[in-house]
Amino acid sequence: MSKHAAFLRGINLGPRRRISGAELRSRFEEMGFRDVDTFRASGNVIFGADREPLAAMTARIENGLAESHGFEVAVFLRRASEIRAIADQQPFARKLVDASKGKLQVALLSAKPATRARNAVLALATDDDRLAFGDRELYWLPSGGTRDSSLNFKAIEKLLGSTTMRTKGTVEQMAAKYFAG
Repeated sequence: MSKHAAFLRGINLGPRRRISGAELRSRFEEMGFRDVDTFRASGNVIFGADREPLAAMTARIENGLAESHGFEVAVFLRRASEIRAIADQQPFARKLVDASKGKLQVALLSAKPATRARNAVLALATDDDRLAFGDRELYWLPSGGTRDSSLNFKAIEKLLGSTTMRTKGTVEQMAAKYFAG
């Protein structure tokens, strides 16, 4: 059995797409996953699973959630080693992170983007909105609050496909709690 994290897009952000942690845990267990837990109320699910290709597992979770809750949920899966790698990644110099009034963000992607898409996204970066890529992640360091940013995320998603965002601090906390060692 291997541990995974599922990052669900758009859960508990509005009045119609509400799923409690207890409901998520129950649904994941019904789908055959083990040692299921949730982290915060923003659609972070940690679970154990037998060997299965990530694409098949992602589709199984998305279909299961759509069936049980009546709406589509994009799922971004990461293995334990990938969670640790994201937590350990330092995409920007420490002095830039410390000087920023914003929190370092991680946009999780469904696939590694092509070079052309990566270059087009990086061209959108400014001194106020720094961008850097991981493997299947886009790191964003805003100079202030995310809502105050002029970064065009619609253009980014047009280039990269659907994403879901978490603070890097959230991923670091998940790594420490569930994926240490």
